[in-house]
Amino acid sequence: MLAVRSALPVNMSAHDALPRPNRERFARFDPRRVPSPCYVVDEAGIAANLRILDRVQRESGARILLALKAFALFALAPLIMRTLKGVCASGLYETRLGREDFGGEVHCFSPAYRPEELERILDLADHVLFNSFGQWQRFQPLIQAARARRPGLNFGLRINPEHSEGWHPLYDPCAPHSRMGIPRAQFAGQDLTGLSGLHFHTLCEQDLPPLARTLAAVEESFSPWLGGLKWLNFGGGHHLTRPDYQVDDLIRLIQDFRRRWNLEVYLEPGEAIALDAGVLVAEVLDVTRNGMDIAILDTSATCHMPDVLETPYRPAVAGAADPGHWPHDYRLAGRTCLTGDVIGDYSFPQPLRVGDRLLFHDMAIYTMVKNTTFNGLPLPAIALWNSDTDELCVIKGFGYEDFRGRLS
Repeated sequence: MLAVRSALPVNMSAHDALPRPNRERFARFDPRRVPSPCYVVDEAGIAANLRILDRVQRESGARILLALKAFALFALAPLIMRTLKGVCASGLYETRLGREDFGGEVHCFSPAYRPEELERILDLADHVLFNSFGQWQRFQPLIQAARARRPGLNFGLRINPEHSEGWHPLYDPCAPHSRMGIPRAQFAGQDLTGLSGLHFHTLCEQDLPPLARTLAAVEESFSPWLGGLKWLNFGGGHHLTRPDYQVDDLIRLIQDFRRRWNLEVYLEPGEAIALDAGVLVAEVLDVTRNGMDIAILDTSATCHMPDVLETPYRPAVAGAADPGHWPHDYRLAGRTCLTGDVIGDYSFPQPLRVGDRLLFHDMAIYTMVKNTTFNGLPLPAIALWNSDTDELCVIKGFGYEDFRGRLS
């Protein structure tokens, strides 16, 4: 039996009740065509998201970068870079990946830099952002040497608007005592010579109103410095490709801001590029019972998925619904030794059996970039699928040597 059917998805937020065109494409995908577990990324779904981002760029004048921390599938770099202006990185390795495999502008921000890493980053990145005046000042010898080699190099600071919009403390860069960004009070008496822009990042999977409120807070607190800059980076967390995102209003907001300040605007979405454009295929290995039916899968919440345990949230499963909606309730769990390696409770219209394949939605983002081999669990393969042409290619498989190679 193939446990993939059309039903209400289970997920973390109310907006998932909306039509999700990219998810609906996977109703045509047969999960037995790939090994299990396997991430399957839909090239046509990525292209659909890029069309929305392209419109925002064209009509607002903003420059949009791919946040590699969320999605870094360089096999799709040619497709992505036909639309986006570049990438943003969080350290040396992502910066190098951006320069060598993606191209365009490469921006780098890290809460702190090691000197030897920064020296290399300064040869690779186009924009380098600092998290404190201390690091900006301490690394001046490296910065000046890099600027002599590369006169077009841009430098900026990450600011903390002290305006919280995060819906969860784990994702709130403006929470009290946050390590992210420089508060306004620390700008007093500082010389911004050599800096061309500021950067803020306050959002996580959010729509326009939180951005509008944040931008108002930024203008209120940092207006004395905005006039002397070249650009302002609005950071990431913008769910621009979600069906209910207010794209027209975003375009107007950016246009109005650019008119007021005559600044270039950058956006750094990560999830928006691959939203709903990827799934994780998993297989039922066993069905047990302890007060309820439990299906143990060949995947893992802690090893292979986004922040299912940290947030926590339940990823949507094709053909599944909330417990009690269908006749057969199951707890879906991973096979690591972590007792809490539980994905969530779901219901299905038919009993699950060993060998059934399940599709977990929205698994292209924050998965391949952060999965682990805890317990020696094999990493999922990676496949590219095109829902328009039905072309499929498994582009990467992993084995024992990938596990062993990280050890000594």
